[in-house]
Amino acid sequence: MNVIRFSDLCAQGKARGQRVFIRADLNVPQDDAGRITEDTRIRASVPCIQMALDAGAAVMVTSHLGRPTEGEFKPEDSLAPVAQRLGELLGREVPLLANWVDGVQVAPGQVVLLENCRVNKGEKRNSEELARKLAALCDIFVHDAFGTAHRAEGTTYGIAQYAPIACAGPLLAAEIDAISKALANPKRPLAAIVAGSKVSTKLTILQSLARNVDQLIVGGGIANTFMLAAGLKIGKSLAEPDLVGEAKAVIDAMRARGAEVPIPTDVVCAKQFAADAPASVKLATEVEDDDLILDIGPHTAARLAEQLKAAGTIVWNGPVGVFEFPAFENGTKVIAQAIAESQAFSIAGGGDTLAAIAKYGIDKRVGYISTGGGAFLEVLEGKTLPAFEILQKRAAG
Repeated sequence: MNVIRFSDLCAQGKARGQRVFIRADLNVPQDDAGRITEDTRIRASVPCIQMALDAGAAVMVTSHLGRPTEGEFKPEDSLAPVAQRLGELLGREVPLLANWVDGVQVAPGQVVLLENCRVNKGEKRNSEELARKLAALCDIFVHDAFGTAHRAEGTTYGIAQYAPIACAGPLLAAEIDAISKALANPKRPLAAIVAGSKVSTKLTILQSLARNVDQLIVGGGIANTFMLAAGLKIGKSLAEPDLVGEAKAVIDAMRARGAEVPIPTDVVCAKQFAADAPASVKLATEVEDDDLILDIGPHTAARLAEQLKAAGTIVWNGPVGVFEFPAFENGTKVIAQAIAESQAFSIAGGGDTLAAIAKYGIDKRVGYISTGGGAFLEVLEGKTLPAFEILQKRAAG
């Protein structure tokens, strides 16, 4: 994917003395008192900001936080806690500026944080008037927020249309490289794990991957629907019987290419959905009418682990069972460890997937962990993200 990279501009000295506008993803979780409870996204944004400062640029950074109403700023919408944490990480004060659309005062070597960009009128619908005002603030626009790359908004798309230079920051560039390596030019066999509660939310992803991957491992409620499609009983497990036809079509599409959707041969069941519910391992052919399937069984997990260890590329989106409950975590744990031990290039994304990676301590052994939820899913669907599209257009001149 051909885009201008901010790292190249800095290396060439083209950022010195320039006004650099960075769209970061600083949308972090907070408790009821407004305290940040998890700062991964802020820490991930620091390299780009530091790169701009080291290059001698005048640096402006903005992000959305939460779901504010445009034109109606409320105290809980403020990036003030983010400014404080960012200052701690950068080792310098980071002033927070409100009402910044019509002009920002910042000198080379300085950094300012611009208040919640989603409060600005016209941000979400990407109004041309706002986009042109944003572009007038800078000499270089840097998109470094992959989590927003699937949205065509004022600070993600509009500003990139009109800024003198529009480029990808290091975080976005790393996502582009990882996605290209995993999907555009993968080392085979290519295995994808797609799990979650509903086929309907990931049907287009499953259909898209069925055209490309060698193994499509399904888990969670999605696997239950595929078990129905394979003629198995699933008791009272979560599933979407009305989508059995679509699941069969995915299985058939894979089979026609000599690929497969491995259907569980054993499962872990309970009579109720609870952390303390007694768990029983059963053959997939022996599920009773009042059973809930809450995980894949040990034989299935071991078989999938062997396939993953032999893969060339692995794409992971979603735990394969209710891994939050100790009795139903084995499948996800075994798959996580297999990915960690595999020689394959692995890329993982999605909130629950990141939680599983953290729980099993394998973050250093996954090839690339994507920071974007919705954006990651849209890439798996085969969509071209708006941010990628406009940055490619600008790179082409």
